[in-house]
Amino acid sequence: MSDSVTPELGNSERLQAHKAALAAAEKDPLLSPETGKPVPRKTLLRFGASFLLFGVLWMSGLGIVSIVLLPEHLKQVPGVAPEALMGIVNACTAVASLVSNLLFGNFSDRSRSRYGRRTPWIIGGALLGGVTLFLTGMTTNPILLTIVYCLCMFGLNCMIAPMVAILSDRVPSGVRGTLSAFYGAGSTIGSPIGSLIGASMVTHMLPGFILAGVLMFLGGIVAILIMPRESSAAYLPKDEGTFKDVLRSFQPPRFHGAHDFYKAFAGRLCMLLSYQMISAYQMYIVEKYVGQSVTQAAATISVMSIITMVVSLLGSLVSGPISDIIGRRKVPVIIASVLFAIGIAMPWVSPTVMGMYLYAGIAGFGYGVYSSVDQALNVDVLPSKDEAGKDLGILNLATTLGQMTGPLVMSFITLTWGYAAAFPTAIAAALIGCVFIMTIKGVK
Repeated sequence: MSDSVTPELGNSERLQAHKAALAAAEKDPLLSPETGKPVPRKTLLRFGASFLLFGVLWMSGLGIVSIVLLPEHLKQVPGVAPEALMGIVNACTAVASLVSNLLFGNFSDRSRSRYGRRTPWIIGGALLGGVTLFLTGMTTNPILLTIVYCLCMFGLNCMIAPMVAILSDRVPSGVRGTLSAFYGAGSTIGSPIGSLIGASMVTHMLPGFILAGVLMFLGGIVAILIMPRESSAAYLPKDEGTFKDVLRSFQPPRFHGAHDFYKAFAGRLCMLLSYQMISAYQMYIVEKYVGQSVTQAAATISVMSIITMVVSLLGSLVSGPISDIIGRRKVPVIIASVLFAIGIAMPWVSPTVMGMYLYAGIAGFGYGVYSSVDQALNVDVLPSKDEAGKDLGILNLATTLGQMTGPLVMSFITLTWGYAAAFPTAIAAALIGCVFIMTIKGVK
């Protein structure tokens, strides 16, 4: 049982204790917004391990499919260019992510389950995401494949939106950068682990799809088992509003009082657009821009994955604690975006295997730094803690919009002008994101 609120108290007393804890945490960055007390080191380690393994497991599962197996699987679909189909599939799944992230973030805010606001959604999302990720590889019908992959994004975001909200609900702001780094480290090393596993299964894809589904399912289950148990949310006031009130609850924050919120949104959108342009097309880049066969490309992707895993883990674990120590979020995010842009330039000026390795090293380190601190920055710019799930869901729409527009832009550019034209576009997007982050005023 979480120690957030003494269970023997009545609902009104528990609600008052909850408000007092939030007020205390606002004044002291080392106090938990859940309890209003300092958090024991053991508890912080449990949160850290939970965020780390959550990121590693779900991202490894998704990486197996999205980076390696899905591009190869799409080649089996008759009558459609795989690059074009990849753009369409990713656009549709990004729309599904856009809707589901906001939906489940808001619904978890409004949940009053005795198992907590976030826990039931994470478990349900793990089941849906794991099953449908496996089923993605079981059909070559483009419509059915797209529908199943969209359902996978619903399951995935049913996990992610509540997990990210836990940073606001239960983690002191003074260590939020460090805990965000655990999540960032997990997701950044999970992707290369997934591509490494996928590359080893590129000629035997069925076991790869099975493993991918299992890993995504375990992501949510393992996270809940390790994390300190969430207390009942039954004491929170129930929403008695009409259906119109429910729809109104999805309304984003008013721009007038949330300038920093929208600047963070724009910065993340630009960065994720840049990231997704290159990441989603790595296999095609190595095959069609560098000029390798499928087998050679799989070997190159494997080496890139190892490089990315090492440097992104280093960047993630170092930058988060440093961000907490220096009390700054913007500087690490800006440096990370510049490094990512430099990394993208490597294969552009040198379309060789070495150019791809340099991309993996420089861009991987930059993205590791970015992902570890950006989530803490997003929590810091939230206009309302009571609507953290919904507002973080809106900020995470930047991720899904980037996932949607990145492949679409990449597909259009590669089919129109070739792969060489895509790299300067991705570089420009990453640098424009820096400008938005630099203009944030309420966070250092």
